[in-house]
Amino acid sequence: MDNRLGEMEMFVQVARSGSFAAAAKALRQTPSAVSRAVARIEARIGTRLIVRTTRSLRLTQEGEAYLLRASDVLAEVDAIEGSLDRGSTEPSGRLRVNASVPFGMHVLVPMLPAYLAAHPRMTIDLTLTDEVVDLVEARADVAIRIGPLRDTRLRAKRLGSSRMVVVASPGYLAEHGVPRHPAELERHNCLNFSFRRSLDSWPFQVNGAVVHRPIAGNFYGSSGEIVRTMAIGGGGIARLARFHVSADLAAGALQPLLESFNPGDAEEIHALYAGSERLSPRLRSILDFLGERATFGG
Repeated sequence: MDNRLGEMEMFVQVARSGSFAAAAKALRQTPSAVSRAVARIEARIGTRLIVRTTRSLRLTQEGEAYLLRASDVLAEVDAIEGSLDRGSTEPSGRLRVNASVPFGMHVLVPMLPAYLAAHPRMTIDLTLTDEVVDLVEARADVAIRIGPLRDTRLRAKRLGSSRMVVVASPGYLAEHGVPRHPAELERHNCLNFSFRRSLDSWPFQVNGAVVHRPIAGNFYGSSGEIVRTMAIGGGGIARLARFHVSADLAAGALQPLLESFNPGDAEEIHALYAGSERLSPRLRSILDFLGERATFGG
């Protein structure tokens, strides 16, 4: 009888570690044994799952699909065995989480001590990046995404939304004045983003209609955290999600502006994950925790 579950585990380890040698070391196998296991899977399926080069490997489209399903199967096996371990359903194991720098620093990291205290058998492996990474390539179990969802291969749990707010530091406003109408922004230094989805206008509710006011300034940042830090330092006026600046507003480091013209638009916040609707205990534990505990500043 062939050991398909063991071969599946080898393939997943290769995909996550990025090499046959690393996978073999983690599984206490020889690289040749791991390579043969992957070759047997490819022979059964009738298609290549991994493209090998002398320096690296990458998954084919079929390999990515197989990884998603295989990870789900192995998680289900872990859940079954874990539920029989001394009758406990307590989640255990390593959970790889990917999030943006602002969300990670201002929402997620402050929550994690409470999560780990509630689930002492869990280990969190957290990566913060402002790049929208591929969940499979990043080898993440769950990713927090801010804004529109684009990857239809993944499942999503809505965590909430965070309203946008225009802000500036008291020092900047003391020197340059407080804008009372969106039209006055043309006389101010507005901080913008340098990545692709940035716009050179901000929306405002004026006379019952949403209008987009052009903005201009001498600074472009590659992340929300950079723009926030620049605004706190008095560099100009910024427009950010409220979860990002709620602590700064409470502390007086930033002040909200033009709130009577705020159109009420918000950024949706989702947790994305691969697999079926039957979640492993470790994945369900973090999704439930985030859904119950996460707050986004109104």
